[in-house]
Amino acid sequence: MYKFVIVKYKYMSQDELLVLIYKKDERAFTHLYDMYSKSLFSVINVLVKNREEAEDVLQDVFVKIWKNIDSYHESKGRFYTWILNIARNTSIDKLRSKNFNNSQKNLSSDNFVNYFEDSSKLVDKMDTIGLQEFVKRLKPKCIQIIDLLFFKGYTQQEASDELEIPLGTVKTQNRNCINDLRNYLKV
Repeated sequence: MYKFVIVKYKYMSQDELLVLIYKKDERAFTHLYDMYSKSLFSVINVLVKNREEAEDVLQDVFVKIWKNIDSYHESKGRFYTWILNIARNTSIDKLRSKNFNNSQKNLSSDNFVNYFEDSSKLVDKMDTIGLQEFVKRLKPKCIQIIDLLFFKGYTQQEASDELEIPLGTVKTQNRNCINDLRNYLKV
């Protein structure tokens, strides 16, 4: 399955772009930015909630993608999912570095999922991975754990404290929920 984008009047597949990125071809960085900056910025801005800081995070994300491309393996998931995780993790790092408390960084998974539904908020819906469909399929306990760990940026220990369940249970349930998501993505 190939995804094509228009790059200066030339079609380039994602695979062709990845080859150029692996070679550290500087033209590839521009193409990468053109393809993904709008969608990643939208996700970052939802989490950080400050346009200037979101722009800084976006820049950091693209530098991390460029520097760490060798750690991406197609067998472990889609490229967009990999860069989306970099964006999410970098946003969470930004929030933690500024000592935001949990109430400042709270965002329910419903808000995050619905963000992709509103085309006025996300001009470039390229590959939003059908997040809402997969989240809705999860068991309520999984939705709660995924919400805390991935959308709100809680650590496993913080989630354990919030849910008043042992840390080991959070870790096990998180692993099981991630496996459920992987199974849904395979279908």
